[in-house]
Amino acid sequence: MCGIVAGVSGRDIVPVLVQGLQRLEYRGYDSCGVAVHAGGLKRARSTARVAELMQQVQAEAIASGTGIAHTRWATHGAPAVHNAHPHFSHGPGDAAGATGRVALVHNGIIENHDELRESLQAKGYVFESQTDTEVIAHLIDSLYDGDLFAALQAAVPQLHGAYALAVFHRDEPHRVVGARAGSPLVLGVGVLDGQAGTEHFLASDAMALAGVTDQIVYLEEGDLVDLQLGRYWVTNAQGRPFDPAERPVKTVQAHSGAAELGPYRHYMQKEIFEQPRAIGDTLDGIVSITPELFGDGAYRIFKDIDNVLILACGTSYYSGCTAKYWLESIAKIPTQVEVASEYRYRTSVPNPRTLVVTITQSGETADTLAALRHAQALGMKHTLTICNVATSAMVRECALAYVTRAGVEIGVASTKAFTTQLAGLFLLTLALAQMRGHLSEEAEAEHLKAMRHLPVALQGVLALEPQIISWAEDFGRMDNALFLGRGLHYPIALEGALKLKEISYIHAEAYPAGELKHGPLALVTSAMPVVTVAPNDTLLEKLKSNMQEVRARGGVLYVLADADTRIKSSEGIHVIRMPEHYGVLSPILHVVPLQLLAYHTALAKGTDVDKPRNLAKSVTVE
Repeated sequence: MCGIVAGVSGRDIVPVLVQGLQRLEYRGYDSCGVAVHAGGLKRARSTARVAELMQQVQAEAIASGTGIAHTRWATHGAPAVHNAHPHFSHGPGDAAGATGRVALVHNGIIENHDELRESLQAKGYVFESQTDTEVIAHLIDSLYDGDLFAALQAAVPQLHGAYALAVFHRDEPHRVVGARAGSPLVLGVGVLDGQAGTEHFLASDAMALAGVTDQIVYLEEGDLVDLQLGRYWVTNAQGRPFDPAERPVKTVQAHSGAAELGPYRHYMQKEIFEQPRAIGDTLDGIVSITPELFGDGAYRIFKDIDNVLILACGTSYYSGCTAKYWLESIAKIPTQVEVASEYRYRTSVPNPRTLVVTITQSGETADTLAALRHAQALGMKHTLTICNVATSAMVRECALAYVTRAGVEIGVASTKAFTTQLAGLFLLTLALAQMRGHLSEEAEAEHLKAMRHLPVALQGVLALEPQIISWAEDFGRMDNALFLGRGLHYPIALEGALKLKEISYIHAEAYPAGELKHGPLALVTSAMPVVTVAPNDTLLEKLKSNMQEVRARGGVLYVLADADTRIKSSEGIHVIRMPEHYGVLSPILHVVPLQLLAYHTALAKGTDVDKPRNLAKSVTVE
């Protein structure tokens, strides 16, 4: 979601700040801004793209060695310049037109902003925005007594909610301070004129600092940081400095080239076509199934569990729903899948013998992290994550991890992250099946052979794109769509509907096909296309009956069928045949045409494919 870049240097860092914002655009935003120390406080803000902000910065000759920058995804207050970050605090005694004393950017949500606002207004502070963020700027100003770090330290105990902060003050020209609680923030140790540690940066994501520094310190929950020329400190909220070993500097290869489009029109298209490579990389080097694939101590943990709880949001939740079928049918282990944002707020029955599995692309998803911590607080200590970012908070907080190798995913609508999550979850299924005595050597060999063939099989599915484009021409004229699946492929229908609504803005819903007659059939008309995932499995004949129910009501079917299903194209039935049947792994193949359908329908609709309205890539607020 929102993105932060900040820094202190002996050179003009405004180009670094703006370039960092460009690298964070994939997270989603609706306004952006930059503020610098240039004698006093100076800023530029825009509700357009970062490229337009750069033009404004150049036109106004904004330059400095100290600055902060931000991309905002609106929570409190509409997307408007006066609500855009950075926010200034003018102070109750400032003359009219004063530029202010404190400049601040913020990711997260302050839950007690109303109470703080009332208190600060009583002290004479005037608010210019509807944001919760402006409250923090005024609060720090009210606590300032010549030491910005001390003011921040006094402010954070009064903030309830989630935040990552970067702040500077008019009276301290070569200093930026920061704090994090619930939102990610990293420190970059820079090299200027060959001297390590002579400039320092803060960012929401190490990727924002690609090409500037690869020396990264991952700040932990509750950390405060003080950046000055040539030095930095990391402390806890009480001011105790950490030993360097507790917050080590890590070399992180966050290559900016990972975000290049190459020959593709959009990142989503690029990422769909990267899936054969992503799956191959995720499975690279796996020659046998062992618990150690998931980290040291996995054997002991797997021996001590008798059920699985999966916590995830959005697309990751649907990958967990798919895994439930695998885990219960192959590993014979009871599995529950929970929407992370709901699980943490309901009364549940904890079991210390549960393996808590979190699934997240970024590893920073606020709801999933909070759900993990809630499960741990209930006494469930056996934790594992399926995650695409090895350096993320989720990987650090879970006992075990399987890091997928999808590479950087820029498009808001997840594609390659989903299929690589499924690959990781299938490996987990096999490992647990082996531990529980349900996986023979012959079955293990067959499953591994099928997984190694996935990249080739995916290439065959991608070759169906011309046929998918033909379907998309029809969908581009529609306002609603229905997706059907049964069994293992019901979550794939859910994911297909999510993709279509995310980027084309077509209202799309998914149902288990057997549920048609229990309500959704009332929606079926010739104007409601019905997409059906139809692999040749044990439920195929039941699914065919459901399809006839649609045709009898004048509905038009778009069917993804295996070659041997004997489903043929006819009036009102459009069929695309999958290259091969893939058994229990077929969800990984069947989802790809649905991704392509959403992509090409969005093109037909003329929407912003990679940055759909109102959505963000990395959801770091509740």
